[in-house]
Amino acid sequence: MLTWPRAESTLIGNGTEEMHFAVVSLFPEMIGTVGQFGVVGRALQRNLVTLAVENPRDHTSDAHRTVDDRPYGGGPGMVMKFEPVAAALETAKGQLPEGCPVVYLSPQGRVFDQAMANRFSNLPGLVLLAGRYEGIDERLIDSHVDEEVSLGDYVLSGGEIAAMAVIDAVVRLLPGVLGDDESATQDSFVEGLLDCPHYTRPEVVAGKRVPEVLLSGDHAGIARWRNKQALGRSFQRRPDLLRKLDLTDEQQTLLDEYLKEQRQ
Repeated sequence: MLTWPRAESTLIGNGTEEMHFAVVSLFPEMIGTVGQFGVVGRALQRNLVTLAVENPRDHTSDAHRTVDDRPYGGGPGMVMKFEPVAAALETAKGQLPEGCPVVYLSPQGRVFDQAMANRFSNLPGLVLLAGRYEGIDERLIDSHVDEEVSLGDYVLSGGEIAAMAVIDAVVRLLPGVLGDDESATQDSFVEGLLDCPHYTRPEVVAGKRVPEVLLSGDHAGIARWRNKQALGRSFQRRPDLLRKLDLTDEQQTLLDEYLKEQRQ
C-alpha cells in the first residue's frame, strides 16, 4: 500500500537508478498506481527507476489550499495558478539530476510517439506536469516548461493518464527492465510499422491453425513472414505509417505478396 505524505514528495525506489521521474499532480494517489503493477512496478522494485510525485496543494498558504482561479477575460472553467504549480515544479526538479526537462502533458503539445519515447529513454529523467481544469497559466509554460506533449486529438480530464502512459512507454525501453531486451525492439512502431500477429499453444483453436511457417523451425522463413505481416497490417490498418517510410525493394516485394495473398 503506497502512502503519500502531504508535506513532502513521495519517492518510490532507491539505490542505483538509471531513470528518474517526477510528476507534478493534484492526484498523487492516481500516479502511484503506475508503480504498483507490471513493467514499471518491477523496474521500481529493482531500483532501475525512481518515481516522485509533488502536489501543488502542498505549496499553497491559504486554508483551502487553493490551486486554481477564474480566467482573466471570463469564460467557463478554472485555470491552475502560477505560484503553487511553479513551486511544485521547482521542488520536483530539485530532486532530479541535471538534464531532466519539464514536460507538460497538454492537448496543444506534439503527439507522443515511439520516437519520442526513445528520445526520452536516453535522458537522465523527466519532470511531468499533469494539468487540470482548463489548463495552467500561460506564463508558467513560458518560464518553466521545456516541451508540451499530447497523447492524441481528444480531451482527458487531466494529464495524469497521459503522464502514466509516458512513464510506461519510456520505462520499458530501459536496459534490463524487460525480461528479454529484444521484446522492446520488436514492438509495434519501433520500425515505424505495426507488429505482426502472435500465436501460442494449442496449435488449433476454434478450428483455426497456427500458420505453418511458425511451426517450421525455419528462422529465416519466420522472420520473412513476420516482416510481411507487419507491412500488410500497417497498409490495411495504418496506411499513414507506410506513407512516412521509404520502403526497400524487399519490403515492397513482401507487401505485394501480402496483398496478393489477401485477394486469393
